[in-house]
Amino acid sequence: MTAIDTYLHAIVVRAVREAREDASATVEAQHLLLGIADEPEATVREVLTSAGLDHRALREALGREFEHSLQTVGVSAAAHRLPRPSPACEQPKLGASAKLAMERGFASVSRKRDLRPAHLLLGVLQAQLGTVPRALALAGVDQAALLAQLRQELETTRDGGVARARGAAG
Repeated sequence: MTAIDTYLHAIVVRAVREAREDASATVEAQHLLLGIADEPEATVREVLTSAGLDHRALREALGREFEHSLQTVGVSAAAHRLPRPSPACEQPKLGASAKLAMERGFASVSRKRDLRPAHLLLGVLQAQLGTVPRALALAGVDQAALLAQLRQELETTRDGGVARARGAAG
């Protein structure tokens, strides 16, 4: 198993745990993001913390997104005490938004060996519609700026890795 395979497995395990906590039958992009936020990988941590996004802040943003979505259809979470979701009986399966996030992340490199943990975050953050972009907007996060920072970090680490490899070979 390669390092990226080990990382992906750990993120998916965390995302499944997050989906179960939400009593969701599917693991979606927001669950991947929560799993990624718990990851100690340096580039991912730097980018997220620069925007004030740790696991707790993301959970709060996702909670605000849920309440906002309810308000959009005329339901006030403040006026009604919502019951805690019933736990999902089965193992949550990968949902459409999680699959798309992974596909976008994987498509950002031409070879699997070039994949790094930040590519999965890139795939999640590239979503233009859905729960994650709404939650980030409600949290006051400039998603475009966050993406630009992540791309810059990926470019810097790629170039640094190429330069180090050349230096070792030369």
